[in-house]
Amino acid sequence: MAPLAEVVATGMSDSSHRRTGDMPTAVELTEADAAERLRLEGPNTIEDTGSRSWLRILAAQFASPLVILLVAASLVAIWVGDHVDAGIILVIVLVSASLGFVQEARSESAVAVLRARLAVRATVVRDGTERDIPVSELVRGDVVLLNAGDIVPADGRVIEANHLYVDESALTGESGPTTKVVQPDSDPEKSSDPRSSVFFGTSVVSGLGRVELTATGGRTAYGHIAHRLTERAPQNDFERGVRRFGFLVSRVILLLVVGVFAADVAFRRPLIESLLFAIALAVGLTPELLPAIVTINLSRGARALARNGVLVKRLPAIQNLGSVTILCTDKTGTLTEGRLTFERAVRADGGDAPDALALAWLNSHFQAGFTNPLDVAVIAAGRAPADLAAYRKLGELPFDFERRCLGTLIRTPVGSPLLVTKGAPEEILERSVSVRTAEGIVRLDEVHRTRILERIASAAADGDRAIAVGSRGDVSASSLEPDAESMLVFEGLLLFNDPPKAGIGRTLADLAGLGVALKVVTGDSEVVARAVAEQVGLTVEGVLTGDEIQSMTHASFAARATRTTIFARVDPDQKLRVIRALQERGAVVGYLGDGINDAPPLHVADVGISVDNGTDVARAAADIVLLQSSLAAVAQGVREGRRTFANTLKYIRMGLSSNFGNMLSMAAAVLFLPFLPMLPSQILLNNLIYDASQTAIPSDDIDPEIEALPARWDIRGIERFMLLFGPISSVFDLATFAFLLLVLHAKETEFHTGWFVESLATQVLVIFVIRTRRSPFWRSRPSGPLIATALAAVLIAILLPISPLARTLGFQQLPLLFWIGLTAFVLAYLAIVETAKRWLYADERGGDQVSTRAVQPG
Repeated sequence: MAPLAEVVATGMSDSSHRRTGDMPTAVELTEADAAERLRLEGPNTIEDTGSRSWLRILAAQFASPLVILLVAASLVAIWVGDHVDAGIILVIVLVSASLGFVQEARSESAVAVLRARLAVRATVVRDGTERDIPVSELVRGDVVLLNAGDIVPADGRVIEANHLYVDESALTGESGPTTKVVQPDSDPEKSSDPRSSVFFGTSVVSGLGRVELTATGGRTAYGHIAHRLTERAPQNDFERGVRRFGFLVSRVILLLVVGVFAADVAFRRPLIESLLFAIALAVGLTPELLPAIVTINLSRGARALARNGVLVKRLPAIQNLGSVTILCTDKTGTLTEGRLTFERAVRADGGDAPDALALAWLNSHFQAGFTNPLDVAVIAAGRAPADLAAYRKLGELPFDFERRCLGTLIRTPVGSPLLVTKGAPEEILERSVSVRTAEGIVRLDEVHRTRILERIASAAADGDRAIAVGSRGDVSASSLEPDAESMLVFEGLLLFNDPPKAGIGRTLADLAGLGVALKVVTGDSEVVARAVAEQVGLTVEGVLTGDEIQSMTHASFAARATRTTIFARVDPDQKLRVIRALQERGAVVGYLGDGINDAPPLHVADVGISVDNGTDVARAAADIVLLQSSLAAVAQGVREGRRTFANTLKYIRMGLSSNFGNMLSMAAAVLFLPFLPMLPSQILLNNLIYDASQTAIPSDDIDPEIEALPARWDIRGIERFMLLFGPISSVFDLATFAFLLLVLHAKETEFHTGWFVESLATQVLVIFVIRTRRSPFWRSRPSGPLIATALAAVLIAILLPISPLARTLGFQQLPLLFWIGLTAFVLAYLAIVETAKRWLYADERGGDQVSTRAVQPG
């Protein structure tokens, strides 16, 4: 049976003002009473749990484990008197934090503009007088007037209703307006009938009403949902990866630094000098520019997405979006245009039914109140009769959700009244005794009834929405009651379609090519959802309804969830259950929603995505806001996320492996060198120049085969990368040590200079080899800025020993033989790394797929 929530909107008749039920007693407040309650209970506002103050945004920039590690290292440096080194670290941290703060503060400001679109005033009765006041000044006990188009400003009980219908879909997920009635003598504290209650944030579709407010602000149903957003969301995939990576770096630093410091002390080197060297090792091993690299990456991605109508509220959401493996969304407005178009008017015998369309046009034209999308489609498809002025409305039977139809009594040009009723096909069929066919009006028998039911089912299977039109000619205005909607002539069916979005097939194929599975989570029927999915080319592997989900155990549902494409007729709690079940099975889940009931799943999903015309609480819970409801924008976001993640991993892998190699070399050098292999200040300078060369990584291109895979953290893979390429770098460092000591007979200053140049040249140039999986590496072209910064870093290393700063930095000129040896070392090093890279990725292709994805070099 097709849902009728969206079939017709409701309206007021032209008759006199009517009340549903007896009006309960309501004592209107005085201004003095209201002022006292406002003082005691606070304003009618809901804490904006989704937005963040500038102070919170700034504090969030320092919450990363790596940032905390860097700050701790700088504090130790200050404690031992090494203020220069501490200053370098803190400058890096502050620059990256500033970049992140500016970007996220701008996004929060943009979302605040969206929030300002909500209604901010309401009509209240105080001291017997109606007046408009700010919504924030409403208090419990106020009597508020509601009209069509109003936003309900707080929770309340209905004390007077005139065909009052309220759209509660944003709160409850129900697809159509709810009829509001008066519950006589109800206690506002005990009333539990939702039909006699209204809720903050819902909207009045049609009619008039008076409500007595029973709850304001955070005490409303909306406020309780918003309060759930204050609960800490579970860690998403990216946050878990960062935490594990921080632990990896900490473990390696602890082992190497403690070991080197102990060795220095054992060799009776000065304690302070050994401590400074150990601190320099810690800083040298830590990828201290990682926060800045990540922030630059994310800011670049945020700007690119903004150009495509995607507002990023929280920068890390971009990387989470790149990791998404499952995207959950409703169908309306994402798979479809979200607007109805008239398809065809059809009789019971299958022929066209122009009379049914003409009658439906009159019904839609004369009905009072709010005009819904179906009425708009009917008016657009039909046309006004030439003698429209001769038609006159005599009365109306407003729509309600028990009858599920709407009737208008119209005086025709011949002077006789005609009742035209449109509504749910099953209801019109049940009230009909005859049917219009090609031969005229005949008795409605079982053959016709069966044919009509088959056409209704066929329409649902095709994804169409159907309403039926019936008529009756012997009704007078005085006898216009719901019982008059009987003995009808079944005029025909009107079929409507919500067309698929233009290019949605390409978008779905694009998402599938990116490894993102789409799952439809909807309140509509499974038949309609399946039909729409087939229309847009979405392969349906399985369907679960809300009733089926309710009867399943958690374990069985979690097992079925990953194999299910459509979750139909689900309520808000079941939406949340879907998200959690998918996450438990290892998926990274994105959720696209715009209603109040979507806020909890938006909060729990790895990436929450809303739209700018969604409810305020949905936008607050979301990480990303789409300025247009478009899956194409989401696909673009996935690409940017993967680009960002891949380029971030480039820096992590290259920086950590080269730094690890340098630290191994230093640890080995202290065992046989009579002096430190490099001064602490030179270690930091080396690291700073190297990191500066990596600031162009965000501009680098990534290979298409990497973009096609969800980017996931795999700390074991990163550790394996470090343990393979770090020792290779260390071997060449040790070879350089031998060359400097045994061939050039270098003294301390010349040794420091030679290793500084060799270390910087190898770790900078190797970026061109390990930035790509492709072999040989020149099959993947790096970006121009990356080439420029890398070559500039090498040039600085070559020029420093002959610059005026050489003596200050502890450098000296190097002989020609060193440069010849350096060239040979660099070429050999790059060749060995290329060979090792080919072996590593060939070995990974033979392993599990998750591991292969996780250590992608981009």
